[in-house]
Amino acid sequence: IGYLLPWRLCLGISITVWFTLLFFCTIVPAVLGVSFGMRRLYMATLLKIFEWATLRMEMGAKEKNQELYKPYSNIIAKEPSSSLLQEFQELRGSASCLSSEPEFELADIFYFCRRGMETIVDDDVTKRFSAQELQNWNLLTRSNNNFRHISLRLTVLWGLGVLIRYGVLLPLRVTLAVTGISLLLVLTFLVAFLPNRDEKVHLMCYRICVRALTAIITYHNRENKPQNGGICVANHTTPIDVIILANDGCYSLVGQVHGGLMGMIQRAMVRSSPHIWFERSEVKDRHLVAKRLGDHVADKTKQPILIFPEGTCINNTSVMMFKKGSFEIGCTVYPVAIKYDPRFGDAFWNSSKFGMVNYLLRMMSSWAIVCSVWYLPPMNREEGEDAVQFANRVKAAIAAQGGLVDLIWDGGLKRAKVKDAFKEEQQKLYSKVLVGEMDQNQSDDKHSQDDNPEDANNRN
Repeated sequence: IGYLLPWRLCLGISITVWFTLLFFCTIVPAVLGVSFGMRRLYMATLLKIFEWATLRMEMGAKEKNQELYKPYSNIIAKEPSSSLLQEFQELRGSASCLSSEPEFELADIFYFCRRGMETIVDDDVTKRFSAQELQNWNLLTRSNNNFRHISLRLTVLWGLGVLIRYGVLLPLRVTLAVTGISLLLVLTFLVAFLPNRDEKVHLMCYRICVRALTAIITYHNRENKPQNGGICVANHTTPIDVIILANDGCYSLVGQVHGGLMGMIQRAMVRSSPHIWFERSEVKDRHLVAKRLGDHVADKTKQPILIFPEGTCINNTSVMMFKKGSFEIGCTVYPVAIKYDPRFGDAFWNSSKFGMVNYLLRMMSSWAIVCSVWYLPPMNREEGEDAVQFANRVKAAIAAQGGLVDLIWDGGLKRAKVKDAFKEEQQKLYSKVLVGEMDQNQSDDKHSQDDNPEDANNRN
């Protein structure tokens, strides 16, 4: 007993100190909506460590005569773009053969073979569904280049980082996450007896969850924040996009009814706020979904609806096709651009590779989640503009503000095949070349449409 008592006393003191610091340094600031600046200092310290590691990595590579890996190196050097008609003329070796006697030639196959190989080597779509490559190593094991083995100092620093992330940060973040979810479940039940307190309860719980990820968020143009009776649309990288936005304001969420823990959270949330949950059998009923959304935005006392029109997570390098459903409601749309800094942790959720629990553990064991959020000016449908054109215009604005690539492709290609309509479009284009219906200007215009995603969106 005399031997165990001091150890138990030390353990009790350590637990008391741990929860005291947790309460006063994290939970209290989250409740009050203030920050002590510790996360910003932490981010600045990490940047200095990454810079030193990069210099050390380059020095170690020179000493061992190793060449450092550079991501996204193009194997095939693409020549300046030319029209489809010009490319076939050059391939056939005569500028007049197409105009004089248009006919099929076996050599035309090589054009499509070359374009196919170029697409396979540098595919603008498939690489959007995998983790973004980094120019420099951030001391995480996500990199497959074994940078930590270049020098002994880097290996020691990497090992120290593993101890900090898994021994200190991960337990702290799990404790905060459990605290935030527990408070959400309990306080949303009590909100029924405390009217006009639902927004403060949600903000407090989301702020605790943000601290559970050590999220460092910079909000721009807050004067454009979404207002009641509107729809907020944003690019989608990760499920925590909801927490990132809800940390700065309350939204009504739209989604499918789930079971288990997620179902408990949904039921708790809907008790205190007008969220829109659909049964599995109702999700595919477009008219029912549109009616529920229209009824919600018609009530100016309800919070703005938060929707991610891409319908899937993209790796934060581009914005893919927006589904037109949320743009058919006929209300004001508030675009929001979200850009994550991959140097501190990869926020992208590759759902085909990682389950939700595995993904959250990866997030909580990373250095931090650093991102910028831009509130863009509200947008409305213009006269003569259909829902598809409106969606493309909003998407282009989000891509431009966030520094993302604007792509015309559907994010559903992550799990589905290319639609036959895209194949048929290329076939029709080639058939026009064969029958001589495509002149030089038409070919140039079509090729320009393919090269410019925004123009392609508007034409489609």
